[in-house]
Amino acid sequence: MNINISDSWKSILEEEFKKEYFHSLLDFVEDEYRSQTCYPDAAEIFAAFDHCPYEKVKVVIIGQDPYHGEGQANGLCFSVHENKRHPPSLVNIFKELEKDMAKAYPESGDLSDWAAQGVLLLNATLTVRSGEAGSHQKKGWENFTDAVIQKLSDEKENIVFLLWGGYAQKKGKKIDALKHKVLVSGHPSPLSANRGYWFGNAHFSAANQYLKQINAPEIEW
Repeated sequence: MNINISDSWKSILEEEFKKEYFHSLLDFVEDEYRSQTCYPDAAEIFAAFDHCPYEKVKVVIIGQDPYHGEGQANGLCFSVHENKRHPPSLVNIFKELEKDMAKAYPESGDLSDWAAQGVLLLNATLTVRSGEAGSHQKKGWENFTDAVIQKLSDEKENIVFLLWGGYAQKKGKKIDALKHKVLVSGHPSPLSANRGYWFGNAHFSAANQYLKQINAPEIEW
């Protein structure tokens, strides 16, 4: 299976691509896509990197799995293809965005505009089998995305990391909070949001406030 990822990340992650676990991971993914229906489309597996070059990363949002419903996942965490119904977590993200930034609820659930501005929308696991949440977990993707987060933490500075929910917070434990801005809250899923752990976190305005402080362009959420 070819690694279809943008050139800016290829050089950064070159050593990771050579590791034995990554070769085993690619063999697994290739077999799954050949024998099963999987998401996102093969060409979009590395879409988070393609839409947000390494040198442009200003904000990182960490998700868990791609959506496993037909035609939803587009390779960016929490994002769906144009004209697709917004999943519950994305609905709550947009509701918080409405309140926090005084913006109208977005019509499109495609977050590629965020990515183009420097928001890396990174799922911990980049692929999934149709209708089977978590089916591609513990196959090597987590090692790879851990390495991505570590590279960003070690080699860059002043990134805003948005860690939503316990899983993302655990995954972000190695982030150097002295070099970066780390914002944590509950997950936007209905279970967490309805318990009061999501709404009111004001992460969108807080991220922009930090970017403004370091004289970086703010995100048009």
